[in-house]
Amino acid sequence: MEISLDLVKDLRQRTGAGVVDCKKALQEANGNVEAAIDYLRRKGLATAAKKAGRIASDGLVSSYIHAGGKMGVLVEVNCETDFVAKTEDFQAFVKNIAMQIAAANPQYVRREEIPPEVLEKEREIYRLQALEAGKPTKVIDKIVEGKLERFYSEVCLLEQTYIKDSDLTVKELLEALIAKIGENITIRRFSRFQLGEGLSSSSQPSCSSSMK
Repeated sequence: MEISLDLVKDLRQRTGAGVVDCKKALQEANGNVEAAIDYLRRKGLATAAKKAGRIASDGLVSSYIHAGGKMGVLVEVNCETDFVAKTEDFQAFVKNIAMQIAAANPQYVRREEIPPEVLEKEREIYRLQALEAGKPTKVIDKIVEGKLERFYSEVCLLEQTYIKDSDLTVKELLEALIAKIGENITIRRFSRFQLGEGLSSSSQPSCSSSMK
């Protein structure tokens, strides 16, 4: 099947994959862009898995300040070499991740970081909700696990829907970049600052103490 340059360009913009890979994916999918995206994701997943065990000790710390200075984000993203850290693709990815954190307010990078007591509290809440809704006992565990998956997709950065493309999760975006660049890349940590967050009248410093 003949694949047009416009189709290849569109797929490349949506996935970040190389021209040759995009053309091959479209040929495999008979010109269907969505099927070609799935093909590239599967390929990216395989490539990312091979590189996941390699040490990523270089990278960037980047910041994002939301308009008006009311919110700010610091994020550290690691790669294997200084060369990759200086590439446009990597730097753009780090900036986009900082914007994702600002917009979607994740609490953790990955689900493995969630403290056991937090998960247990969520499970208990979902279990009580299901009981109060009159759900049969035999399906409650399944309901709880389903709600936990939704919880992960809200509070874990890697499992959130990417703000610039609702067809992608952040993890899929990361894996596509790993496949394209050829190095292991990890989002290590982040901090998000919201002006006035956590303050109360009792926690405000007095004039005298703030001037010391």
